[in-house]
Amino acid sequence: MQTLTLETPAGGLHVARWRPQAPGTRSPRPQASPIVLLHDSLGCIALWRDFPALLAEATGREVIAYDRLGYGRSAPFPGQQPSSFIADEGEAFHALREHFGLTCFVLLGHSVGGCMAAEIAGQHADGCEALVTVATQAFTEPRTLAGIREAEQAFQPPAAMARLAKYHGDKADWVLRSWVDTWHSEAFDGWTLDDALTRVRCPTLAIHGEHDEYGSLAQPRRIASRTPGPAEPRLLPCGHVPHRECPEVLADIVAEFLAVRD
Repeated sequence: MQTLTLETPAGGLHVARWRPQAPGTRSPRPQASPIVLLHDSLGCIALWRDFPALLAEATGREVIAYDRLGYGRSAPFPGQQPSSFIADEGEAFHALREHFGLTCFVLLGHSVGGCMAAEIAGQHADGCEALVTVATQAFTEPRTLAGIREAEQAFQPPAAMARLAKYHGDKADWVLRSWVDTWHSEAFDGWTLDDALTRVRCPTLAIHGEHDEYGSLAQPRRIASRTPGPAEPRLLPCGHVPHRECPEVLADIVAEFLAVRD
């Protein structure tokens, strides 16, 4: 893994890159477009754990991930997170694309990162070859809001917040409040991803855990029905975090999806 800081007008973004290296795995494909990962509401590069390396080996492609502004080792977010934060992430991605000269790329987003990936796929339709959403919300439903409230309560003990601070430092409270308060705000009442999904032009695979505590199966089915690609989502026997609960299976499914397009 290689890391760097990408300077943007809004602040520095912590970026990491993985290339396939292990012997006996799929041969590296230098001409293949890289996969860019977008993390969830409490996530960062470190919380992808071993998945980026597994994905690089399974697909033979370079994998790039970055901490969003306000998360992980990136600079603090300047103020309160706006309700437009999902669509706004296209600005950070534009800086990443320019820096690495990404003519073509694949997007993979987890949870709200999948929402951002769908937005970016539409904003950068000229270069997005494929989109993979994992445990992604397509609309706000009671299960989503209830799950967030339960998680908020779980972070009440100081030890729980200390674990979050391990990854986000003194930004941990901002990270938690941005998640909880934004999704329960009036601006998000009735929110859907529908407009972004209609702009997606590339093949799309919606992946979802059968036991996801933040979204019913109606979520991936809505994504699959409104984008090019398989009409039905790919379901996994896990909860909301497949890259931690069944990372090898997830990496293989993504590799299979992309191999058809190689």
